[in-house]
Amino acid sequence: MTNKRWVRGALALACAGSIGSVFAQGDAEELAKKLANPVASLISVPIKLNWDTGIGPAGADRSTLLVQPVVPFDISKDWNLISRTIVPYVSAQSPVAGGSRESGLGDITQSFFFSPKAPTAGGWIWGVGPVLYLPSATNDRVGAEKWGAGPTFVVLKQRNGWTYGALANHIWSFGGNDSRADLNMTFLQPFVSFTTKSATSFGVNTESTYDWKGKQWTVPINLSVSQLMKFGAQPVSFSGGVRTYVDRPPGGPDWGLFFTVTFLFPT
Repeated sequence: MTNKRWVRGALALACAGSIGSVFAQGDAEELAKKLANPVASLISVPIKLNWDTGIGPAGADRSTLLVQPVVPFDISKDWNLISRTIVPYVSAQSPVAGGSRESGLGDITQSFFFSPKAPTAGGWIWGVGPVLYLPSATNDRVGAEKWGAGPTFVVLKQRNGWTYGALANHIWSFGGNDSRADLNMTFLQPFVSFTTKSATSFGVNTESTYDWKGKQWTVPINLSVSQLMKFGAQPVSFSGGVRTYVDRPPGGPDWGLFFTVTFLFPT
């Protein structure tokens, strides 16, 4: 870092107070773009709180805390293996009046993506691999009590600040509690976001699930805004947004809010 850049950083530190250091603008923008890429060579640990309301006749609330570490592994000169884990903790009011609140660790979803390090000639980035569904719930009301597996893939393109693409998986159950319903679910997440030069990102996506057994869609539309910051040597992204459900099972939620803190560890 040149002396002038060091002085500018020191002045920004004095003005920011709690922020230990600042990004060079281009570095922050590039890191924010990597965060928008599900298969980037970037270790990240998002901690997300979902809050949904309007569930059942009682209009109940449900809170879900999600820890979602993403870890890339360099497996060859041309390929990465990306591990994406979703660990939920659920706390839900009873959907009927007079019922009790249920809470506990939910079922874990583990995905692995084999992804080329270089984009295609057309600039597309992609990854494909298996997804596993683990019956880790500590309360049978917040878990399926089933083992599951299936394929997953992601494809996206990044250009001029825009990131657009889709992530999908399909899970079939193959074991677990015989008295519980089998799993046959498709997950679709088309997404688009725009990242500014100040590392602010605006996004829209849908985390849609189709239950082939019940022949029912659950389709929330999520609108979000995020900002990348740096505390000392630690990059952190803060994101928040609102969702509305355009399709849902009977008794499903009407709308919700979400907030995410993501710790980044560039490799």
